[in-house]
Amino acid sequence: MSNTYQIYLISDSTGETLDRVFLAIKAQFTNIKYDIKSYFFTRTENQVSKIMEEAKEKTNAIILYTIVDTSLAKFLANKGDEKNIPCFSVLGNLIMNFSKLLNQKASHVPSGQHALNEEYYKRMEAITFTMAHDDGNLVEDISKADLILLGVSRTSKTPTSIYLANRGFKTLNIPLVNDQSIPKELITNPKLSCVVGLTTEPERLVDIRKNRMNTLKETENTNYTNIKKIKKEIDEAKKTFTKYKWPTIDVTRKSVEETAASIIKIHEIYKNNV
Repeated sequence: MSNTYQIYLISDSTGETLDRVFLAIKAQFTNIKYDIKSYFFTRTENQVSKIMEEAKEKTNAIILYTIVDTSLAKFLANKGDEKNIPCFSVLGNLIMNFSKLLNQKASHVPSGQHALNEEYYKRMEAITFTMAHDDGNLVEDISKADLILLGVSRTSKTPTSIYLANRGFKTLNIPLVNDQSIPKELITNPKLSCVVGLTTEPERLVDIRKNRMNTLKETENTNYTNIKKIKKEIDEAKKTFTKYKWPTIDVTRKSVEETAASIIKIHEIYKNNV
């Protein structure tokens, strides 16, 4: 039996939820090979039938779907039974159980999470703010930020900021070189906003910076990749974080998502204490 599985991701919307769920599943079975086909904005029985006809010709086909229209979801499940294809609804049972718990019918509107509501516009505003305030730009707007990330070069400040912006947080990040890098407003009032320091292991940072230099085709050996200089940078950064009592996260073995989750928790604690 082949160890390659044909995964069909079928969604009545953008497929973002399915992508995330399947990534989480895939991480649990790293020895299995997958071929993935994605079908988004699937909202008719004709679309479903065409996909199922294709899937039945494949060996080891598995279907994951997020379809909020109950009749279409049932149609897909029945087709899966007919063709002996395993089909798994990612949201169906969860929505049904919530409906019972809340004693309220679900709207069953596709793309409901992408509605142009207040939350959407807040997220867009956060993204615009974060992009404009990347890498130490426009620090005079520091009081407008929900989050301020500090760290030496290449400690994932920018990707973490962008991820947080997508969660609705106006995030400003500042490369930490020395105390002079910190805006005066923050030195005067370290609790002006929720500040988080990012650090990492020196050896890991050497590798990241060397890869960065290779990408830029810069081969000259500089202080930027010197292990002794990097250790000093990180030690000074840690001293700064301690001096101003800013919480610190070591990002060495953390994904951007994991780092962001920790930062959001820190922000919750900060908001409860101001």
